[in-house]
Amino acid sequence: MSESKGAEFSQTEQKLAQYARALSHPARIAILKLLASRKTCICGELVDELPLSQATVSQHLKALKSAGLIQGTISGPKTCYCLDPLGVKQLSKIMPQFLAKLESRIEKTIQCC
Repeated sequence: MSESKGAEFSQTEQKLAQYARALSHPARIAILKLLASRKTCICGELVDELPLSQATVSQHLKALKSAGLIQGTISGPKTCYCLDPLGVKQLSKIMPQFLAKLESRIEKTIQCC
């Protein structure tokens, strides 16, 4: 989406779309679950846990980091990843609000299609 069109949507809508893009691949969900089960994780350990190449895992980590759901710290030749508390808190706030809004409209719209 171009920036000019993106500006027509609220910041919350834009952020929710960014999170949805980041969550749109099962590997990214698996990565978030792995990071949630550990305090921190090095990329190589993620590669050992997932049926994906190092390069593919790195691309998924980049997408999650860009969305603000994880953070990474460089330590020598390795990068240590963990969940980004602020991003996860924001997601856990706006996603339920969005879903509740949809759900509240279901009864009103179910018969109109």
